[in-house]
Amino acid sequence: QVQLVESGGGLVQAGGSLRLSCAASGRTSSTYAVAWFRQAPEKEREFVAGISGGGIFTNSAGAVKGRFTISRDNAKNTVYLQMNSLKPEDTADYYCATRPFAVVENAASKYDYWGQGTQVTVSS
Repeated sequence: QVQLVESGGGLVQAGGSLRLSCAASGRTSSTYAVAWFRQAPEKEREFVAGISGGGIFTNSAGAVKGRFTISRDNAKNTVYLQMNSLKPEDTADYYCATRPFAVVENAASKYDYWGQGTQVTVSS
């Protein structure tokens, strides 16, 4: 089993920044891909960004490209999501997820382990 714990969410004004953290424990590995998803009220969960096992490749959704950056510190078993130039439409619960493969997938169904989520609210 792998346990994931997100932190770093909060309330921020439009144009501001937040950094989310996802700390992994248990039977995790630096070879596992990790992704961030988000879910706004009454909307489906959507892919935000992902990083491959080892951290060589990253991918991000068009809506956040150029504003959000995903990174990982394998020594700390932690993945980060740096969010800059936040917009009200970024308001959502943010979840990290991992899968026992190196390749990032955009579909939530491809991920086996999930954190409990952290709330991000961007005010206009």
